[in-house]
Amino acid sequence: MAPRTPPLLPALPGEPQHTRAARTLRDAVQRGDLPPAERLGARSLARAWSMGRATVQDALDQLQAEGYLEVRPQSGTYVASGPFAAAASTPVRHPPAVPLSSWAVRALSGQRADAPAQYQVDFRIGQPAGLFPSGLWAEALARQAEQLAQLTLDAGELGPLHTRRAIAGWLSRERGAQVTPDMVMLTGGTQSALDLLGRTWLEPGRTAVVEDPCYPGARRAFAATGAALVPAGVDAQGLDPAGLPASASLLYLTPGCQFPTTATLSASRRAQLLQWAEAAGAFIIEDDYAADFHHTARPPAPLQAQAPQQVILLGTFSQSLAPALRSGYLVAPPEVLDVLARTRPLTDRHPPTLDALALADFLTSGGYGRHLRRARTQLAHRAEVLEAALHAELPQLSSRPVRAGLHLYLPLPATQQETEVQDRAAAMGVGVSGVAEYSVNAQPPALLLAFAHLTPEQLREGVRLLKRVLG
Repeated sequence: MAPRTPPLLPALPGEPQHTRAARTLRDAVQRGDLPPAERLGARSLARAWSMGRATVQDALDQLQAEGYLEVRPQSGTYVASGPFAAAASTPVRHPPAVPLSSWAVRALSGQRADAPAQYQVDFRIGQPAGLFPSGLWAEALARQAEQLAQLTLDAGELGPLHTRRAIAGWLSRERGAQVTPDMVMLTGGTQSALDLLGRTWLEPGRTAVVEDPCYPGARRAFAATGAALVPAGVDAQGLDPAGLPASASLLYLTPGCQFPTTATLSASRRAQLLQWAEAAGAFIIEDDYAADFHHTARPPAPLQAQAPQQVILLGTFSQSLAPALRSGYLVAPPEVLDVLARTRPLTDRHPPTLDALALADFLTSGGYGRHLRRARTQLAHRAEVLEAALHAELPQLSSRPVRAGLHLYLPLPATQQETEVQDRAAAMGVGVSGVAEYSVNAQPPALLLAFAHLTPEQLREGVRLLKRVLG
């Protein structure tokens, strides 16, 4: 009796021929068209399907590995004994309707996807700054790759000790932080650190305090845990301690350059917040996101330097180097890091080792410092261009001085509606962010104008277009 040859199924988009052949045979076995003990030959199938014999043999080998076929010594390949699940007569077009977990429901709550848009000038926050020193980074990466091949290196949950030493030295020297290598954990960026901290210290029934307005990634990470969130108002001196709850687990803070208002936390409020944290039994999470980009003077020392046992310091290299690197750090007391190190393996065992070693090379060789000096000069010039253009074209508005960060805060007259201004600007080909996007409670209207990724001419053109919107 001649071997049965099922008809070759139509190819799926981008499907390799051996995968198509395996799918055809699997479907035939499941349906019973190829019964148990049916002999299959690569040569006859290849001839019938106009395929290469090696291609069909790959398919037969795959189905043998899956258990659909068996090879009998000195005899050939046969359909194995079942039973095999019958293929559905109608393909399943939707995944099972398994209810989402409470965490997923909270994590998805309030999220909205930005509609894709093309703007002549895009001032919206979140644009890559385009500052990546690709040549210098490639050299550091190559040096460490050569050494890595000769090393047996266990990065551990905190990251390579060599990198933690380099970061501790940089933070002590450049930021005045109180930090030793055993206080440093490498992270995949600020967001992964916030998620880890939230899952470790927050749950339903606990409280976290966030600035209002605030970096939305912090608010969403904490809200996803089910903890109660208390928004604390911000003014020209930073977060206002008045009205803080008597107890809380975490307080998220951007004291060096409040996001997004750009205010600097005053000395008196720093003292008040440390006193509150001690009384409330809370950790302060200090996001030092703008530390490397202060344009007019040396940045204020981190709050962590005043209270290293109370403050957990977060930092990132994603802005100063490139978002694609997802490289950051967390500084905390060793007792805190011990807890984080033992919970981290549930999500990722350790940060990418080669990137971490390249970062250490970049920090210790002086490459990072040279890169920052060039980048700061470039960014300070762009900030000056933007401020000068606003003064010339929109003198009736008064922007806040750009002391740090990658965007300018432009208050609007109380009579202006942010969303209407954004819509009119979009119609003119200009993308802008508004402070309401980052707020829980109502705020005075203001635009946020990112400048790091734009050329001086683009900045001037954007302001000329905004004049037609606001003038």
